[in-house]
Amino acid sequence: MAILAGNGYVCGTQIEALIQLNDPNYVPQRWEGTLLFWATILIAVLINTVLGQLLPPIETFMLVIHVLGFFAILIPLVYVRSPVPQDATSTMMTDFLQMAPQKATAHEVFTVFQNGGGYPTQGLSFFVGLIGTVFAMFGCDSAVHMAEEVKNADVTVPWSMLVTTLLNGAFGFAIVIAVLFVTVDVESVLESPTGLLGYPYMQIFYNSVGSKGGATGMTVILLIMTVCGTIASLATASRLIWAFARDRGLPFWRHVSKVQIGSSIPIYAVIIASITACAIGLINIGSAAAFNDVISLSVTSLYASYIITESFLLYHRLRGSIRSRNHLDDTSDPSQLIWGPFHLPGILGIVVNAFAVCFGIIIFVFSFFPASYHPAPDTMNYSVLMTFAVILFSIIYYIVWARREFKGPIVETSGFRVEENIIINSKAMDSK
Repeated sequence: MAILAGNGYVCGTQIEALIQLNDPNYVPQRWEGTLLFWATILIAVLINTVLGQLLPPIETFMLVIHVLGFFAILIPLVYVRSPVPQDATSTMMTDFLQMAPQKATAHEVFTVFQNGGGYPTQGLSFFVGLIGTVFAMFGCDSAVHMAEEVKNADVTVPWSMLVTTLLNGAFGFAIVIAVLFVTVDVESVLESPTGLLGYPYMQIFYNSVGSKGGATGMTVILLIMTVCGTIASLATASRLIWAFARDRGLPFWRHVSKVQIGSSIPIYAVIIASITACAIGLINIGSAAAFNDVISLSVTSLYASYIITESFLLYHRLRGSIRSRNHLDDTSDPSQLIWGPFHLPGILGIVVNAFAVCFGIIIFVFSFFPASYHPAPDTMNYSVLMTFAVILFSIIYYIVWARREFKGPIVETSGFRVEENIIINSKAMDSK
């Protein structure tokens, strides 16, 4: 829910910043950002319900826009077109595409470090600054939540996660390097009208291309991708709600776990996810700081879940209690952990697993740090309060209600299926 609300919020406030870029007299209001936020959620609902059958081709279209949009932003960002006189010679035409007139040096890009938060050491500032990068890169596990709708999921989903991480990592690194080279004055960009709204990249675009129209076009590409991310987030959130309801972990699970006949879309789960996100958006009208504290759960909660699962996997790796598919027989225990067709065996797998746990712990701890060393009450990071409030609520919820209904995830095993078929067949024979 926090990720979905965060994506909708980014869409709404990006539109406000884009208007500010083109109209300096425009003064954004928080309620306007919330209405734009709701409009984005509405688009996501329509695509996940009315156009639900078209979701796979729409997501394919998202990938195409993502790849083409990368080059559509990178090339204008680094190169600018200079006016060419009508009587230009062929030599002048060859110089038509030129590097941006002002750019930072390689020494400044790779050796100069900023400590905008005023932390005592550069190393501490580095770890606190990681959270922004993590927020931009997380979510590759979204494919896992759609696994029940994917053919050959035990191979397709891991490959999807791996390719997503590598592709976005490469694209992100290239864009970061380009932005660093064309950003000569960091402070002026941060203090620009769009920078004060939280989107300094729009000013960077404008400084690079020298045209508000060009900067707007580049920004619209990112806005489209953010809307696409909101659509995907709603699909993921609704499947999580549906799966938890199917396992009887939510109130009214009999209704929430229903899917639409003919399309298999979890309508009730989509409605719950969208209404919850819109309700979270109301917080922004009263206090932007409180809203940011709520959506900060997107980092802390997600990485807490990563740490738990990765730690258990590491524990069983070290014990050697995960068996190979080749050593199974009809007498095998259905609860036995079994390696899937996609995994990294041996010591290399243990090293990667241990690194993932350590990295997750680092991100989890530093996600509670404020952006500045001496924060004011309205800039303090209260995510530690929100995170442990959710944990406390979950414990109370389980003790009071869920423990009577929720018995753990429903697991299908081959043994159960065989036994079920035998029972059905025997009843059929008796009826004859």
